Amino acid sequence: MKSLALRPPIISSSPSHSHTITKTQLQNPRFRVSCSSVQSERLKSESATTRTEYKPGVLDDFFLNSFRNKLVQEVGLDSEKPGYDGLIELANRLMMKGKNNSDTSDASVRILASLFPPLVLKLYKILISPIAGGKIAAMMVARVTALTCQWLMGPCTVNSMDLPDGNSCQSGVFVERCKYLEESKCVGVCINTCKLPTQTFFKDYMGVPLLMEPNFSDYSCQFKFGILPPEPEEDAALKEPCLEICPTSSRQKEVITSYSIEKCPKA
Repeated sequence: MKSLALRPPIISSSPSHSHTITKTQLQNPRFRVSCSSVQSERLKSESATTRTEYKPGVLDDFFLNSFRNKLVQEVGLDSEKPGYDGLIELANRLMMKGKNNSDTSDASVRILASLFPPLVLKLYKILISPIAGGKIAAMMVARVTALTCQWLMGPCTVNSMDLPDGNSCQSGVFVERCKYLEESKCVGVCINTCKLPTQTFFKDYMGVPLLMEPNFSDYSCQFKFGILPPEPEEDAALKEPCLEICPTSSRQKEVITSYSIEKCPKA
């Protein structure tokens, strides 16, 4: 009678076999697809956060402090706010100090130029920029920009650009979500303290044409080294409407309820 005793199925009672099945399932891509939508969305969110996160290092603090000090010299006073918040406040004060947008842009060019030894800029423009029709210089500044400016703009990568001569090279820098634009909340600050002066600086001081194409919808920005910017009247970025969160525009709309603005009041 003992030989006829029923035994539980081996599969259900064997921990090792159960573990084997689970491990196999986890290694199967189809199993991942069958996960709950809540968990899937959570994983996507975590992945996106990890992908765009940038942790400033020692050099980044040095770059930020150097840039901030130059802003203080140009504006004439410092902000009481620490770190990046203070830098943004100084950028807004630079906008307010200028009599017009050209004054603000010229001041920003001076700040950028003051960050480099003058001899280095001259030698780069004379010796490096003419090589291979400017492609070498464009690729070099693209890499340096991506390596040294993430403290200011956020995560960015070097990408390929189609040049006017029909060729392409790795002379672009794509900024996933520009921190400077997002924190300033102003099209005018972006245009007059970043886009226009940066384009002017690289062309006039380093001999490298540059077109910057900020996207005011998702805050991304495409740098195109080696490509000349269009004339101001043809530049779409200069015709962009003011951001809804722009503090300057918001104050104006509070005073004049029927106020309708076609573009940023500072652009």
